[in-house]
Amino acid sequence: MLYFSRLKTILVLGICVLGVLLAIPSLLSPSTGIGPFRTIRLGLDLRGGSYLLMEVDMGAVIKERLDGLADGARRALERAHVRPYTLAIQAPQDRLLVKPGDPGQQEAALAALRDLQTTEGQGIGARPDLDIAAGPDGIAVALSQAALLERANQAVQQSIEIVRRRIDETGVADPIITRQGQDRIVVQLPGVEDPNRIKQLLGKTARMTFQLVDEAANPTAPVPPPGVEFLPLTDKPGQKIAVRKRVEVDGANLTDARAGQNPQTGDWVVNFAFDSLGTRRFADVSRANVGHPFAIVLDNKVISAPVIREPITGGRGQISGNFTAASATDLAVLLRAGALPAPLTVVEERSVGPELGADSIRAGAISLGVGFVLVIGFMGVFYGLFGWIANLALVFNLFLMLAVLSLLQATLTLPGMAGILLTLGMAVDANILINERIREEVKNGRTPLNAMEAGFRRAYATIIDSNATAFLAHVMLFIFGSGPVRGFAVTITVGIVTTLFTATMLARLLMVRWYAAVRPAALPV
Repeated sequence: MLYFSRLKTILVLGICVLGVLLAIPSLLSPSTGIGPFRTIRLGLDLRGGSYLLMEVDMGAVIKERLDGLADGARRALERAHVRPYTLAIQAPQDRLLVKPGDPGQQEAALAALRDLQTTEGQGIGARPDLDIAAGPDGIAVALSQAALLERANQAVQQSIEIVRRRIDETGVADPIITRQGQDRIVVQLPGVEDPNRIKQLLGKTARMTFQLVDEAANPTAPVPPPGVEFLPLTDKPGQKIAVRKRVEVDGANLTDARAGQNPQTGDWVVNFAFDSLGTRRFADVSRANVGHPFAIVLDNKVISAPVIREPITGGRGQISGNFTAASATDLAVLLRAGALPAPLTVVEERSVGPELGADSIRAGAISLGVGFVLVIGFMGVFYGLFGWIANLALVFNLFLMLAVLSLLQATLTLPGMAGILLTLGMAVDANILINERIREEVKNGRTPLNAMEAGFRRAYATIIDSNATAFLAHVMLFIFGSGPVRGFAVTITVGIVTTLFTATMLARLLMVRWYAAVRPAALPV
């Protein structure tokens, strides 16, 4: 228990030195760092900035799925030669209602619609994503509950990724983007005092599609024909254009989008490029529709509807329309980041000023300093030399905590600072157990060496048990908690790991080296 090989000694001391080196950048320059060294990031409550709570519009997700399902049902019924028929979207029930004009074609229609089913999940839990049932009113095609939950989860996860890309494109440093509940996203922007531009970027779905214009439809008619929708023109308020619902080329196939200027007119435009699949589709559509208008649709508004003069096979194009430098740049950012699966609505917004953040840092630093001094004073007074050895281990414990948090690039918040302070108080518990055990063994008449050996051995199991239970409790707190609670759990969890190392390895090494050098007749406890 008291033997330390040369390799073990070098390993323990090497870890301590490495911890100090990794912690220094965070102490000198938090949130910015020194050269390539990683540092702890300061949270919103310490650095100041903006907080946005956004909600994903699940109604739009379901509507898009129903629209796509309706389009697929029309094609399936045409392939099965089921005509005439009526098809209606019943949004409250999240279903389609299909009724063949000829009752004798009911079975053919049912078979055609069943081809639209796909399977959600794998193995025993796999189930169809559509519930199809024939009734007296027709064939009802409903979205299954499992499919709706899966689609909602995918929408939120995809939204988080796209929000992250959009914010990264703007150059905001260290954004914190997390999920809250079933359909909400928390966006924290440290250092951003005016989030209006960010809100505008995040509030736009930015779904760009390329669709053919239906030249036979009358945009002034009260109801559009089946498979057609009347969309407004962005540069001509109040005017609409008839666009086929079928998406010929999706903006998801874009690989790049950059703001630029038209060399002939000097107007701002957005130049874009497709991937190989988008290039092929764009070429096929333009080749088959020379002389016909092709609408560029962004968020259900037609940016422009140019006439295809010749096949476009190069996979590159240009979006023009009354752009300024800022609007063209923002549109390029949105297109590069990708389209949101559904609109995001700002549910809550608040700002934290940098002055408040500075006050929080000052208050946290004072509390850490006072707590640290009190703990050191207690250990020095009650346990003498062994108490000061425990204090030295406590200093290295603090350095190791900062080093691990900086390697993880954790975000330090006020609850996190409270966690560090609590860890400092908990860190000496192990040393108190060891010192008290050694005192008991000395009172029982053991020699100094035997008392140290027995004290360490008997305290070791208690130290492991108490820290293991605390570790598991805070892991659960991190898994099931959110926001500040998770920050608190992270610092405590890291602190428990470093405390076990400094108390059972470093403090023991220092005490053993002291005993080997001095060989005292009595222990200073």
